[in-house]
Amino acid sequence: MSTATTNRRYAGFLGAFLLVALLLAGGASYLASSSPDGLDAVTQTGCSETDAGLQGQCIAQNAGEHPAAGSPFADYAVGGDEAFTGVAGVIGVIATLAVAGALFWLLRRRSGP
Repeated sequence: MSTATTNRRYAGFLGAFLLVALLLAGGASYLASSSPDGLDAVTQTGCSETDAGLQGQCIAQNAGEHPAAGSPFADYAVGGDEAFTGVAGVIGVIATLAVAGALFWLLRRRSGP
């Protein structure tokens, strides 16, 4: 197989991978549950939520606000707006692939003397 054919197949694979990753991050994000995950549910066992906060005895009563709670992508949304959950997913995919690509490029084996 020629180098041009191999490069085209490689580019096609990467393009398809990127498309699927972006579609999943942008589309499937809206299908995700808004209910607390398993860890949150377990930490809230033994408490009930009222207007005054958590009542009863549970681990979650000792929890504080995360230091990055005010960041632009907190709670898997852009600016805290749930309408932009998919946008945050797409930005996350692009950032992850950019960092991974840069690391692969920096750490690649180089041929030569």
